[in-house]
Amino acid sequence: MDVWYLFCRLLPIEMLRWDFMCNALLGVLLMAPLFGLMSTMVVTGRMSFFSDALGHSAFTGIAIGSLFGLASPTWVAVLFSLAFALLFSFVRSRSDHTADTLIGVFSSTAVALGIFISTLGGSSFTKYNKYLIGDILSIAPGEIGMLALVLAAVLVFWVFFSNRLTLTAIHPQLASSRGIPGGLSQTLFTAAIAVVVTLTISSVGLMIVNSLLVLPGAAARNVARNLKQYHLLSVLFALAAGIAGLVISYYCGSSAGAAISLVMAAVFAVTFCFRKGRK
Repeated sequence: MDVWYLFCRLLPIEMLRWDFMCNALLGVLLMAPLFGLMSTMVVTGRMSFFSDALGHSAFTGIAIGSLFGLASPTWVAVLFSLAFALLFSFVRSRSDHTADTLIGVFSSTAVALGIFISTLGGSSFTKYNKYLIGDILSIAPGEIGMLALVLAAVLVFWVFFSNRLTLTAIHPQLASSRGIPGGLSQTLFTAAIAVVVTLTISSVGLMIVNSLLVLPGAAARNVARNLKQYHLLSVLFALAAGIAGLVISYYCGSSAGAAISLVMAAVFAVTFCFRKGRK
């Protein structure tokens, strides 16, 4: 981190005089490509509501960890979200219900369980506000290192499974005829979303983490002409929105996660206009 701090000090940017802003910028530079890549797979696979449900399960995991008195309940949240994702995949593969129905069942259950646990014995809900709103300015070097590891793992997953997931989402019969194990790739993907959502909610907030998993891919889809452009533009849009949102939050004193999400929404609106103009 000392090298990163030294690099930031060399830049003629006022906000980078502070270590916490340097940490926040590095966190954004790691989270943006993470959200950008995951977003393309979420949008293509029509999993936007599922990622929102995973955010609710992550909150429940945090509530469980806090109930047992853990100072950092993140790992309990990760394990609970993974179990939630795997259980969803299992039920979905053996149910006649549509995916949105099952997502509604799991999401509502996770929300109810999280609120029930967090308010047991008349406990105050205010201590969970940081997970609802998020605060990337408080991100620690250890969390940054974990994000770097998760990004590396997602990159490996994307290289080996992105084409399979795309084909399975667009044409499942063709994917099956080519012997592509759709169940395995889908299960790994749901597990990846669970980890990403859980590790980022304390930085960007539970209330808007789903928007960051949807908007980059949705904006890129408006203007991309092929699959390569789709992935590249999603990452670039996420990076641009992440940096711009961090700068806006610094000078306006607002939530960084909300600012990033709003910038990304503006990018979607602009790309949508260009999409309409091409017709």
